Amino acid sequence: MKTALLVIDVQRGLFDAEPRPYDADAVVARINALSERARYAGAAVIFVQHEELESGLVFGTKAWQLEKNLMVEEGDVILRKTTPDSFQRTELLELLLARGIEQLLVCGYASEFCVDTTTRRAAALGFPVILVADAHTTHDKAHAPASTIVQHHNATLSSIRSFGPVIRAVVSEQIVFDVTV
Repeated sequence: MKTALLVIDVQRGLFDAEPRPYDADAVVARINALSERARYAGAAVIFVQHEELESGLVFGTKAWQLEKNLMVEEGDVILRKTTPDSFQRTELLELLLARGIEQLLVCGYASEFCVDTTTRRAAALGFPVILVADAHTTHDKAHAPASTIVQHHNATLSSIRSFGPVIRAVVSEQIVFDVTV
């Protein structure tokens, strides 16, 4: 099954300031390892960057740039977005269809916003989704610590059946890419 890895909003303005997102360094390391395996298998690697004035993620600024330890290589796709939905007002769907992508792996920031919204939208559009269970993160919130939010989304999103396509939460080490030629 032809797969694309979506890395959502792993940007300096969200990862550099203290407090950093939950398990930030390990999440970035897992994304890098997964990206390397995806590239080796011929899978598309797509980095999505959020931008908006109110959040300080202004296009082109240091805060808008991808996190400094994130490995991006030639051939990777960079996509800009302005809503929590990586499909809304972007060329993501057209890009996936043009490349014959049949399945998405989703990771990044923030579990309860952009990761959640994009995962649900992908399933609604007919894509089976693997939520990379140990490669998405967020910050602590007043109502719950980030670790609980991550666990909640792993459990909740993988329980949704109404879209048709399955959403599964799988840890990064267990993800196997089919090698494409």
